[in-house]
Amino acid sequence: MKILVTGSAGHLGEAMMRTLQALGHDVIGLDILQSSLTTHPGSITDRAFVRHCMKGVTTVFHAATLHKPHVATHEEQQFVDTNITGTLTLLQEAVSAGVESFIFTSTTSVFGDALIPPDGQPAAWITEDVVPEPKNIYGVTKAAAEDLCQLYHRNHRLPCIVLRTSRFFPEEDDLPAAREAYGDANLKANEYLYRRVDIEDAVGAHLLAARRARDIGFGKYIISATTPFAVSDMALLRTDAPTVVGRLAPAYKDLYSRLDWKMAPGLDRVYVNERARLALGWQPKYDFGYVLGCLERGEDFRSPLARAVGVKGYHAATPMAHPTAQTA
Repeated sequence: MKILVTGSAGHLGEAMMRTLQALGHDVIGLDILQSSLTTHPGSITDRAFVRHCMKGVTTVFHAATLHKPHVATHEEQQFVDTNITGTLTLLQEAVSAGVESFIFTSTTSVFGDALIPPDGQPAAWITEDVVPEPKNIYGVTKAAAEDLCQLYHRNHRLPCIVLRTSRFFPEEDDLPAAREAYGDANLKANEYLYRRVDIEDAVGAHLLAARRARDIGFGKYIISATTPFAVSDMALLRTDAPTVVGRLAPAYKDLYSRLDWKMAPGLDRVYVNERARLALGWQPKYDFGYVLGCLERGEDFRSPLARAVGVKGYHAATPMAHPTAQTA
């Protein structure tokens, strides 16, 4: 079995490459950026290059993308070129090459404005049934790429699985207000309640999706840490998260007090991974309970894989002729 990973210089792409190589797979790493795990440097918008890389491939993990931070540094057309045209090129060449499963890394950012309910409403319970309302070119192009995957399954019977991943990047939050209000580890620990996944769990979901793709045919799944909340918690969670968290995980109060950490006063959404757990057999390890256990023992709550990949930052702040293949 020969595997192609796009975005091999990015966070998830590198994690995929490390894991697949450790498992003994024959794997190609494609990225516009040179890296120790990029075996084939080049752009997913270059059809001849993609066709060459696709020879003999049975499984594609497509993680290459222009992502949210690039909204400030890249033109909208570059998002279209990479996230839509690049995905279309990969799908077309995958069909021609007889690829058996195509796994597309999407993002919970496709939900956009659906993530934040109006004032006075409960926190949003985000499942795959929520209709996306993209609010920037990143979300628009990722949603369009999802639709291309569905089209190629319907018209060409290419088994395609879309994984809408929540936050797994190790960089500081992109919102200044969040950085000012919380320490970085504190903020990420809180996010395991509702909007973060460890990269090791994200990789595990991708591997399971590849195994199940031919049986499923096409599916979209939210990939985020398992939340302790229920739908019945959403009203109070919007205005008083410490009370809800204190009821479900009472140990957090002493631990946070000891670290001089804070719980968010309220949460606006919760990502629900139930469908991925049922359909893929996915059992994410890294959740808020795991984080609390690590804090109690004085340990780093990041997985060994997350620590190995480390902080990458984001590539060139100025637009390039051929945008990045780094994952979001």
